[in-house]
Amino acid sequence: MRRLLYVHVFLCCLSMARPFCPSQCTCVFHGRTDGTGTRSVLCNDPDMSDIPVNVPVDTIKLRVEKTAVRRIPTEAFYYLVDLRYLWITYNSITSVDTGSFYNLKVLHELRLDGNMISMFPWESLKEMPRLRTLDLHNNRLTSVPTEAIPYLLNITYLDLSSNKLATLPSDLMDIWPPFNGAPISTNASQKIVLGLQDNPWFCDCKISKLIELSKMADTPVVLMDLFLTCGGPENLAGVLFQRAELDNCVKPSVMTSATKITSPLGSNVLLRCDATGFPTPTLYWAKSDGSPVNNTVQESPGEGIRWSIMSLHGILYKDAGDYSCKAKNVAGNADATISISVAGTISTTIPPLRPSTGTGPTSQGTTFTPPTDSPNLPLLTSTVLPRTSTTLSAVPKKPKTTPSNGLQKDEKSKKSDASKSVKDLRIVEETSDSAVLLWAADGLPNDAPLTVVYSPYGEDDVKRTEETNAGSGKILLEGLSSGMRYSVCLIAKGSDSGKDPCIDFYTLDNVEDSGPNQLFIIISGIACALVLSLIALLIYKILALYCKGHNTASDEEELEKDSYVKFETISMKQRTLTSHPTELWARRATHESERMLLCSRSSIDSQMTYKSDSSRSEYLC
Repeated sequence: MRRLLYVHVFLCCLSMARPFCPSQCTCVFHGRTDGTGTRSVLCNDPDMSDIPVNVPVDTIKLRVEKTAVRRIPTEAFYYLVDLRYLWITYNSITSVDTGSFYNLKVLHELRLDGNMISMFPWESLKEMPRLRTLDLHNNRLTSVPTEAIPYLLNITYLDLSSNKLATLPSDLMDIWPPFNGAPISTNASQKIVLGLQDNPWFCDCKISKLIELSKMADTPVVLMDLFLTCGGPENLAGVLFQRAELDNCVKPSVMTSATKITSPLGSNVLLRCDATGFPTPTLYWAKSDGSPVNNTVQESPGEGIRWSIMSLHGILYKDAGDYSCKAKNVAGNADATISISVAGTISTTIPPLRPSTGTGPTSQGTTFTPPTDSPNLPLLTSTVLPRTSTTLSAVPKKPKTTPSNGLQKDEKSKKSDASKSVKDLRIVEETSDSAVLLWAADGLPNDAPLTVVYSPYGEDDVKRTEETNAGSGKILLEGLSSGMRYSVCLIAKGSDSGKDPCIDFYTLDNVEDSGPNQLFIIISGIACALVLSLIALLIYKILALYCKGHNTASDEEELEKDSYVKFETISMKQRTLTSHPTELWARRATHESERMLLCSRSSIDSQMTYKSDSSRSEYLC
């Protein structure tokens, strides 16, 4: 009995050392001297019609080539947990199931070239997290869906050549440099190899990134064949990608009128960006920390143009940060960033001792200190509507007490005298977008709070406020519009607003705005000079023609003098016997000496024939 047990164990060990090989396959074990090795299996029997199911479990490389296999069933290789290379090439496969490659966790290379696959289950790639090589060339694929893009992120060798692809998702190229924004590396091991040749590409804006890639030099993405050609449209058929010029295909361009905005705590802010491109790009906002961005609207006033506005209501410190306006179309992406900072700090202060105003004895409190300068708020990009409340108190509330009549009168007298103490209100150092307000505050403490209220003249609904103190004596007003009239008032805390000192002023015209006007003036001057020159030339031609009419008679007489022969008066002279047969003499009577005109014939055919005295003379003059 014990011997039978030993024999059984021996046979089991022998079967593990030399596993069974499928009848239509060849199994090769590549061993090493240390007893380890790898196993590869080749199945290339033309009569094989199904994927083998009894492949040794320690197989590293499986090749099924030139067989009659037409389908890869679900979980066909689930037990080959060590499989790294799977080649199912040049068969008759038309169908691949979604679960065909289940449990191939360490598969590195999948080759399915030379088959008749028209639809590939791209989601099956998630079962192969270590896959780097995917070869699907020489099949019948007609499209790559957008859903396939997440499964191709780790692929470094993708061959889709010799299929029936006419286009690709515009987002597919965004997973590889330089379109994904990753730094370009010169390391050869980090190259991405793409095989896309021998496909009927329809060259339009959808594959503009691929066309752009073919024109680049020294990129991390390497095309197997650089000479990709267009299969359509008709005007680009047969044209190389490097020479293809696409119509109506423009990358987006994003514009903002400001990159940095500072706004008071609790104010409302509007951010705007504009984008151009063709096809018309879409816009969306994103914050640098990844937090969601709401309250956005966008509109397209025309083809190729779109704008978007994002609103922030009652901003807090957590709202500070970088906001990106991103534009996207099939031709590419673009973005612009606006940085928002919230003005004001929280500080602990001990106010000076003052008579009680009903809030209890003076104690240490927390006071919000707003900025002393107003942020530069760009036009159409941010609109800041500050709240009227500027003080946050952390002092515990106590029951109100009624102050004495003497204290009430004292407070009223201080309030009534406060505005009277602000004198000599004036504006200096005006520019196109700022001005400095000066004042004298005799009789007020240096730390007495003052509020500066200013707005365009007659537009009280867009007032802006600045907080300062009486001792500063001046404040800078920023964010103004050029060439406008403004009204500014200085209000002391608790004063009667009807008695607050106010002053009007004008901002300077923006010198840069005059640039287009100067250019228009220069162009107009040049045009006027050209028109005057043409008018002068026309007048000169008219005068010349007029003068020429008076000189016609004298010109004819002069021409008659210069003529050697007047052909109307040519007469024949009797030819002498000594005359040359090719010569003819003519004379004319003039007031000058007699002249002779010799007419020689130019060829033998035109020579004169003299037959008799009665024959007609023939000559060529």
